[in-house]
Amino acid sequence: MLEVTPMAAEVINELTSQSATDDGVGLRFALAVEQNSQAALELSLSEPVDGDEVVPAPAGAKVIMEPAAAQYLEDKVLDVREDSEGNPAFAIGRQDQPT
Repeated sequence: MLEVTPMAAEVINELTSQSATDDGVGLRFALAVEQNSQAALELSLSEPVDGDEVVPAPAGAKVIMEPAAAQYLEDKVLDVREDSEGNPAFAIGRQDQPT
């Protein structure tokens, strides 16, 4: 299952608190296929729809994944890093495998 770091949860909470809708909103991942047939993740703020997987995260943050995205992200970690301008940017990495 996708692991969400506390820093990523904090940024998700900041984003969803700016939403004018109810508290069912979370960060939603969907898998999209680009024209060159490579998969890309699309991010949006929305409520879950039927079939979505909801991952509870630290501090009450909510990550929502459509089924194909959930399969892709099952062994990943969602974190936040600063971009070149010092703004937070989501980063996805592999979970540490137990030795």
